[in-house]
Amino acid sequence: MSTTTAIDIIPSGAALGAEVRGVDLAHLTDDEFAAISQAWAKHLVLLFRDQKISDDEHVAFSRRFGQLDQAAPNQLGRPFIADQPHMSVISNLIEDGTPLGQLGNAEAIWHTDMSYTEVPPMAAILRALEIPEDGGGDTWFANMYLAWDRMPADLKSRIQGLTVLHDASRDSAGDQRMGQPVVTDPRKAPGARHPIARVHPVTGRTALFLGRRRNAYLVGLAFAESEELLDRLWQHAGQKKFAWVHKWRVDDVIMWDNRCVIHRRDGFDAAQRRLMHRTQIRG
Repeated sequence: MSTTTAIDIIPSGAALGAEVRGVDLAHLTDDEFAAISQAWAKHLVLLFRDQKISDDEHVAFSRRFGQLDQAAPNQLGRPFIADQPHMSVISNLIEDGTPLGQLGNAEAIWHTDMSYTEVPPMAAILRALEIPEDGGGDTWFANMYLAWDRMPADLKSRIQGLTVLHDASRDSAGDQRMGQPVVTDPRKAPGARHPIARVHPVTGRTALFLGRRRNAYLVGLAFAESEELLDRLWQHAGQKKFAWVHKWRVDDVIMWDNRCVIHRRDGFDAAQRRLMHRTQIRG
């Protein structure tokens, strides 16, 4: 479990995920960062507990992996955090009628972050500032390398070479995005097209790349066939044997590889407070 530094890597025992112990993300040595990078490639999702870091330190750690995506604006067209243009806020909190963040308290379905863009982010780093006292809001992750490797042969044969149209009209909580049309025919949805299987640029492994189920379409197929195949694919990809669930604590930091991992969030009581800050590393 030990690396060449004092870091300990504790695998989750599930299909992906590991806890990294013995580091302060605000003061990483080059050797520690190299050990984290190696562990991330192996385990796909990393958990760091008790990280009392600032937004600036969160951003600085994220930038060690690459350039950051600009955060989406709030309902008023401004950044959620005025002095942090690369920091998104995930929250159900509302002040003076304006949401402090995105996604509210509802369940967020299985998805890949921003798969509807031409270049989705390669990773996200999420930090817990407040979590529901009564529980809820757990985050699930699933390994899309294994989903591809263990796919039934007949299903894999049918999807070889196909492309998915990824809908941009709704977010993972099902809410309509600002400026996007209401989609009634997934074949005409706004959004990017990506191969259904992609080779990871670092590991060289093939991963299933589905995006999200709502309003997806397998390009070139009859609509009924696309729906049938997508239903089978999502039933396969979301199996618990491919997944790991994280129960949040305050000051947890989680990073995941958006190229080979899907994730979802359990809903929680709207009366409970949940506040997360997130960076996204450009793809």
